[in-house]
Amino acid sequence: MGRKPRENVAGGIYHVFARGNNRASVFFDDRDRRAYLGILSDVTEEFGWVRLGYCLMSNHVHLLIETPEPNLSPGMQQLQSRYTKRFNWRHERSGHVFQGRYGCERVTSDEQLVAVTAYVAENPVKAGLCDDPESWAWTDCGAARRRVRKVLGA
Repeated sequence: MGRKPRENVAGGIYHVFARGNNRASVFFDDRDRRAYLGILSDVTEEFGWVRLGYCLMSNHVHLLIETPEPNLSPGMQQLQSRYTKRFNWRHERSGHVFQGRYGCERVTSDEQLVAVTAYVAENPVKAGLCDDPESWAWTDCGAARRRVRKVLGA
């Protein structure tokens, strides 16, 4: 039985997440993290996305993406495959880096946007990696926070 196709809508906001295969690390060091963010920037530009936020953990990633065009699936395929090729080349590995398909949840309300922004930003705090989200070098939910403030009129 085939998998259900992804929902791809123009103007959609998505919380996207991807975990390492067998919960293994997808980033061994800051060089890997910078490479992922560079590829994310390239894909964001190529697909016309608006990057609202991200959080890079050792064995998973969270992204907040707005898609003006209905192209989340092809963009994520490019992001994950480019990073996997680069990661495997650099670390002399082969095979999967990410576990299965990425997961995503479409954000459909202002309240949900507030909640998911907080969730993504708090991820490293809950994992005990830092005391507050602002001190984690590998997260940025600034665009999402600005959007939330604008939506809420604050």
